[in-house]
Amino acid sequence: MTLSVNNPILLERLQNRIGYHFQKSALLTQALTHRSFGANNNERLEFLGDSLLGMYIGEYLFHKFPEATEGQLTQLRTSLVKGETLADIGRELELGDCLIMGEGELKSGGFKRDSILANAVESIIAGIYLESGLDISRNCVLLWFKTRLELLQLELVLKDPKTQLQELLQSQGKPLPKYSIESFEGEAHSQVITVSCTIIGRDEPFIASAKNKKLAEKKAAQMALVELQS
Repeated sequence: MTLSVNNPILLERLQNRIGYHFQKSALLTQALTHRSFGANNNERLEFLGDSLLGMYIGEYLFHKFPEATEGQLTQLRTSLVKGETLADIGRELELGDCLIMGEGELKSGGFKRDSILANAVESIIAGIYLESGLDISRNCVLLWFKTRLELLQLELVLKDPKTQLQELLQSQGKPLPKYSIESFEGEAHSQVITVSCTIIGRDEPFIASAKNKKLAEKKAAQMALVELQS
């Protein structure tokens, strides 16, 4: 689905979620507009937001891990600013409900696509920066990434979430997680696969979606890690 960003209730709810209220509604509208809708879209904002995001996360990691090498810092930053992570941030902010896109893109499920959600996140970062500067823009980004940043551990930089989850459960003497495919959605070129990660002793499985089974399992494992380590 997608809804008109001119709806004041939607605007208010979205801005409450992102932790920032735009003085210029047109700037927020542009940040949410996909190129399929018209020329006044978010591609230029995305370009700027990508650079700002890399700087904000890099700066945070530089101070958080003074003993880390350049290579380790790069790996940590990449894991945080990659498309899958940004798409997850976009879903947490419920950006998909507010994206503005052409009818064809909408019908193909573009509002759920990782790349489109990730681009919208970067565009909003740029919009906040253009209106209010570095400090406020940085604060918003660090707020969105707060839990992920707090859970970062340098010794785990080379391990993917599935490996981390397996080792955590083994260290607690618990059975390994079970991954199952829940559903397939969309056409072949834009398929979304949903998987569950079931852990003995947890009432509900951890559910995640991605463009392929491997990525979906990693996302579900990451969700489990966040819950188990909180």
